[in-house]
Amino acid sequence: MKQVLDKMKLVLLLLCLVLHSAVSTPTRYEPNWESLDARPLPEWYDDGKIGIFIHWGVFSVPAYGSEWFWFQWLDEKRWYLQDFMKDNYAPSFTYQDFAPMFHAEFYDPDHWADVLQASGASHVVFVAKHHEGYTNWPSKFSFSWNSEDVGPKKDLVGLLADAVRAKTNLKFGLYHSMFEWYHPLFLQDQANGFKTQDFVQAKTMPELYELVNKYKPEIVWSDGEWLATDQYWNSTEFIAWLYNDSPVKDTVVVNDRWGNNTRCAHGGFWNCKDHYVPSTLVPHKWESCLTIDRKSWGYRADTVLEDVYTIEELIDEVIFTISLGGNILINIGPTSRGEIPPVFEERLRQLGKWLKVNGEAIYKTHVWSNQSDIVAKDVRYTARTEGNATTVYAILPDWPATGNITLGSPIASASTNVSLVGYPGNFQYTSLGSGGITVTLPPIPVSRMPCEWSYVLRLEGLQNQKTELDESAYSKNLQALEMRKDFPMPKVPSFRVV
Repeated sequence: MKQVLDKMKLVLLLLCLVLHSAVSTPTRYEPNWESLDARPLPEWYDDGKIGIFIHWGVFSVPAYGSEWFWFQWLDEKRWYLQDFMKDNYAPSFTYQDFAPMFHAEFYDPDHWADVLQASGASHVVFVAKHHEGYTNWPSKFSFSWNSEDVGPKKDLVGLLADAVRAKTNLKFGLYHSMFEWYHPLFLQDQANGFKTQDFVQAKTMPELYELVNKYKPEIVWSDGEWLATDQYWNSTEFIAWLYNDSPVKDTVVVNDRWGNNTRCAHGGFWNCKDHYVPSTLVPHKWESCLTIDRKSWGYRADTVLEDVYTIEELIDEVIFTISLGGNILINIGPTSRGEIPPVFEERLRQLGKWLKVNGEAIYKTHVWSNQSDIVAKDVRYTARTEGNATTVYAILPDWPATGNITLGSPIASASTNVSLVGYPGNFQYTSLGSGGITVTLPPIPVSRMPCEWSYVLRLEGLQNQKTELDESAYSKNLQALEMRKDFPMPKVPSFRVV
């Protein structure tokens, strides 16, 4: 009997070990797109919807044209940049001479964190390195061309990462440009038809591993990849490490800019191109990135008010994007002195004020069967499901002047309730039979309106509350965007150690 019990105990022990191994062994992703694309997108990204992008670098010093100042001045020779340099700087002045003028003396990461928190965003993506190659952290792989060696004499990335994590509930992410306009190793690889990878091995990949291990970003937002394929960049090897073994392996998300063959085709989420907003649903999580200053991602000293999104326009962009299942990344450009321009701060705080009232129609939502109303064309829809119940949100760009609004898409049931988010009580409505309702809007004093822009009707208990989509709802022409493979071979400028 004792032998039988001992055998049973051994069998149970082995069974427990097998079950424990099956449960505790995490998925290992292979360095190929089929495997990497199968990784589920961490829920926090889809739930959070809104991020803030921050473009900051040496280009913030001339503060003219755009963040592409160096290339457009030196190689494209745009006349207005040529005139700007002739009128304001000596003939011998080089782009590197701007770096010591990047003082960041008013850089206050705690204030930045306060503005970010007030915006209602779920995450921030900070530019660690743009195409100019200057790193906003003391990189071991960017000697004398980083924020600690020249310019601010500070670890700009580290200071913001610490402030965001200490003072906000935002996720911290980093943007990194894979290429650099004038790095000799990149230019040599390019001249070799990208059959050599000296720049990737000496610069791109060491920087990416350094950034992830040191700052633990939960978004790695890649760019500057378009001249070569993902094989040249060793992208899949890096992402496999990111998903399998990095310190952020369980929560990190990446975009789709990992080679000139990957945009709108591979990656955790797709942003395809700047200002990407599809006209129909996309069969993959996507992101629209836009900049509050329509003409530049970096700070421009000559920005005028007409160049800046109004809060109404910005909220419209947010609503349109979320209704189509996307996330939105909203960019600001600080000054070289470290200030967030007041108009950008105002827009972010206004957005946060609107989201504080209407966030339930944005965060943790999904697309509804109709993304826009079939009668009230400017009305957009989102939906949120909890358990078996789905609440549909009809988002109105303006408050109707007629005292009522007819919506063609909702079908009422006996248990339907209509209310205004942020306002007490239910509204009366009339069902229009098989489709549509007319909602009676009570006279609400301006002082009691829940918000100043875009109003949200909460529709509960609809007969057609469940989201139902077929293949016809999705774009059939979506394909990988073919990015530029050729780039003008630039002249290598004198690069002085400063």
